[in-house]
Amino acid sequence: MRLRSTIILMTTFAVVSDAILIPFYPQFFAARYGVTSPVHAGAYVAFISIVVMLTLPLWARIAKRLDAMHLLVYTQCAAGVLSVASYFAPTVALFWVLSLAMFMCKSSYLLMYPYMMRLEPKASHAHTIGVLSVVVHFGAIAGAVAGGFVMQVWDAHHCIFAMAAGDFVQMAICLSLIRSHGIARRCRFADEANEGEAPMTKRGLRERMPILRLALLMLAFDFCVYLIRPFMASYWQAVTHTAGELVPGLVFAIPGMVALFALRLNKRLAGLGKRVPDHMLANLFICTVGMLLQGVEAPLWIIVGRVMFGWALFQIVVKLDVTMFALSTPASYAADYSVINFFQNLGVLLASFAAGAIVDEAGLRAPFFIASAGLVVTALASLWLLVPPRAAGAPLSSPLAETGVTARAN
Repeated sequence: MRLRSTIILMTTFAVVSDAILIPFYPQFFAARYGVTSPVHAGAYVAFISIVVMLTLPLWARIAKRLDAMHLLVYTQCAAGVLSVASYFAPTVALFWVLSLAMFMCKSSYLLMYPYMMRLEPKASHAHTIGVLSVVVHFGAIAGAVAGGFVMQVWDAHHCIFAMAAGDFVQMAICLSLIRSHGIARRCRFADEANEGEAPMTKRGLRERMPILRLALLMLAFDFCVYLIRPFMASYWQAVTHTAGELVPGLVFAIPGMVALFALRLNKRLAGLGKRVPDHMLANLFICTVGMLLQGVEAPLWIIVGRVMFGWALFQIVVKLDVTMFALSTPASYAADYSVINFFQNLGVLLASFAAGAIVDEAGLRAPFFIASAGLVVTALASLWLLVPPRAAGAPLSSPLAETGVTARAN
């Protein structure tokens, strides 16, 4: 099996295991520990973002000295053990400690994203990013459905075993790659081929500004997108007045299903020499309309809104990620990605805290309308934040032009 395909497979297991409980933390804490506060569920999701945000730069630094595949063997094994240990946590406080330590170890798999992009030529970045985006969305589908099935057939805390299984599978894939492909040396982020390129930390503020502007835009966008996520399943149950987690899990996963269709359509159009327009403002408008429709307390309009939201989300995420790698260089991929990921997780963190407080004060519909207003602000901010640098001769002078060309290959 090709290295690229194996890494994508490993990422799939990682995303699925991450997504199993994401839509159901309010139900999980209520069933397992009797904690029903929306603020508590929102705070827990926020702390997941905090630990990932703080530990990914650490893993990126360690990966400069230790083979990334070997690192993942240790960290994913630790994540699986901690996940199983959290199953036996008798109190909610101990569950927090063990599960957040698990997410600290689990976050190391994110290193595979910038590593794989180093293996790909710039011309194929848009297609690869599209595939990875679909993997993330597919993980949301499989994870949400699996979590809903386990919670409905058995009980909430059995989801933890499914999460641990994903960690151990990743560990096994890493061991297989190390033994069969001899790729350990290639998984270092600081090798001889790139020693001559200046890392992110040695660049001046002017050179870093495009990445920092993009990071701010992604922070705002992720805040809006994730504001509706923690209580989506609860909202569907409240609107339809039905119990059970399987159907809410499917509704939660609709954007992932749409992403699969979008990738297939993009590939088919590319074969015909055409492309789906990737205008940021147009997609942000579609995303905003989809967000507003989800706030209509009618199942049909919620589904229509989820479809529109999923289509725009896929196009925007691919566009932003292609832009990130166009602004960066192979030697700086890990450092730049850790900066972007920090701001993205900060957006998720703020959204998670805000979601719990908003639902507690204003009800389950309010996050959709607040997120819609935030997307309008994000669209206006993108007009400034995505402006390319003025220095025409600089290496990063026209990344958005490169991005436009690259995106047409998708």
